[in-house]
Amino acid sequence: MSVRKRSWVNGKGEERTAWVVDYVDTKGKRRLKTFKLKKDADQFAATASVEVREGVHVAERDTVTVEKAGELWIASAEAAGLERSTIAQYRQHLNLHITPLIGSTTLSKLAVPAVRSFEDELRESGRSPQMVRKVLVSLGSLLADAQERGLVSRNAVREKSRARQKGKDRRQEKRHKGKIKVGVDIPTPEEIRAIVAALDGRWRPLMLTAIFAGLRASELRGLRWSDVDIEKREIRVHQRADRFNEIGRPKSEAGERAIPIPPILVNALKEWKLSYSRPVVGRDDDGKMIREDTQPGHLVFSNGLGKVESLANIINRGLIPIQIAAGVADPTGEVDDAGEPVMRARYTGMHALRHFYASWLINRPQDGGLGLPAKAVQERLGHGSIVMTMDVYGHLFPRGDDADELAAAERSLLG
Repeated sequence: MSVRKRSWVNGKGEERTAWVVDYVDTKGKRRLKTFKLKKDADQFAATASVEVREGVHVAERDTVTVEKAGELWIASAEAAGLERSTIAQYRQHLNLHITPLIGSTTLSKLAVPAVRSFEDELRESGRSPQMVRKVLVSLGSLLADAQERGLVSRNAVREKSRARQKGKDRRQEKRHKGKIKVGVDIPTPEEIRAIVAALDGRWRPLMLTAIFAGLRASELRGLRWSDVDIEKREIRVHQRADRFNEIGRPKSEAGERAIPIPPILVNALKEWKLSYSRPVVGRDDDGKMIREDTQPGHLVFSNGLGKVESLANIINRGLIPIQIAAGVADPTGEVDDAGEPVMRARYTGMHALRHFYASWLINRPQDGGLGLPAKAVQERLGHGSIVMTMDVYGHLFPRGDDADELAAAERSLLG
């Protein structure tokens, strides 16, 4: 890939210059792209070089408009047999919101700044915040379909979301730089006992897996039956479902791990395997639904269609109501129509259960001793380094009485 200066004389006898990027694309075809400024040519060359090397580059003349990509996206949804209501919503988002504003834009020009401008325009034109979010999700799905077709190299919507999430995570990290605390960030043993007692139905095996195996929410959502070994009483983590419900590898190499599980979880998973809602494959002569037999590749905690369950459902329909039922909640100061106090769940994220699992590993009695050593805790949690484990949980490890130790040291020194 090269960047060179090109000079010529126009019809008026004036000298003109431009910068040309000369390269071979992923299909082995030579491409030339011209820029007015060298810095723009250099920037394109750097990006295109990486994309060609990764096999994802799409030349501008090979791409299509957002409107055309939207038509292909709808066709994909219909071919996949999605529900009519879902496809109708996709069409509405495309026809009423996406096409009128950016339909003529080519996919190659739909970078993160363009998506941000689109988001601003949606908001300024009177769309509600909820509608703006839904339309952006649809645009991200449209671009994902276009990526699979080789029409665009990047999904700007998801790049923007990831960048925003990273910024949010960094801000949260700064706000929560203080040590995590039992009863604030980590459920107490008494609270966990109350939660376990309140568990039933489809949420029981999922929450028990979070409590007694410490899986991240993404790992719970991506867990397959092939990763659960009932006989060995072990769960193996090999994949995760990200916030876009896409299946991929764990967050790090250390994320792939084997976790021993206690009897309460073994029994819950046995029962769940016999009773969980399998995908419907047809109906019998009497009209009753026929469900597919459990397969190793099936997700353990899927939604009703056998697909990845959303994190919002797990929290809003599982974690929060269970805590309120268990009494692990605090009054909001409001009352409902019946005059009863409205309660708020004490822990609003699945990571609270993972924090408990870590504290349980660190402090539970085991073979007459204390908990597991730091290295074992790191491996069970799937942390990339022992530093991460100690930064988050180091203060939870048992310590001797510092005052007595200092007193002994003083006596040894001074006699």
